[in-house]
Amino acid sequence: MGIDLREDIRAAVAKMTETIGGGRELRRLPDHLHHGERVDLIATGTHEDGLATGIVVLTNQRLLFLKDGVLFKRSEDFPLGRITSVQWSSGPMFGKITIFASGNRAVIDNVEKPDGLAICEAVRAHLAEPARPQDVVRPAATPELLELLAKLGELHQAGVLTDAEFTAKKAELLARL
Repeated sequence: MGIDLREDIRAAVAKMTETIGGGRELRRLPDHLHHGERVDLIATGTHEDGLATGIVVLTNQRLLFLKDGVLFKRSEDFPLGRITSVQWSSGPMFGKITIFASGNRAVIDNVEKPDGLAICEAVRAHLAEPARPQDVVRPAATPELLELLAKLGELHQAGVLTDAEFTAKKAELLARL
């Protein structure tokens, strides 16, 4: 593939059986990655509605489906810590990845067999590992949450909230992270 790619993405592309249909997504993939996120495996496939081919990406933090077409865009991610199970099934030509995460189910179809199987095996290996605190990815605080915490602090300093009320409400807000 003649695109200039980040080293980890280039290494994952080199492992792919087929890259047809995912070039635009591969070019835009760095824009969808978090700071420090490393790409391990990539496969092409369609997500549930089957409208267009995109890529399914396994990183050190999540499983991501990305379709970045001219008329149709879709992005859905599954943090590895929230995936409870992954299922692989295959037909004569292609396979299907079914992801179960936080009570939801998603299907990525028309996946090249070796690529999809490798992703499923890697996710299963991750699921078999005991969780380590440093591997847990916590979302960043939203501006709204930071604003609420600041207002809460102001109310406490003004004497409107007792120490106990402040502590309880602060814990409730921080639990949203």
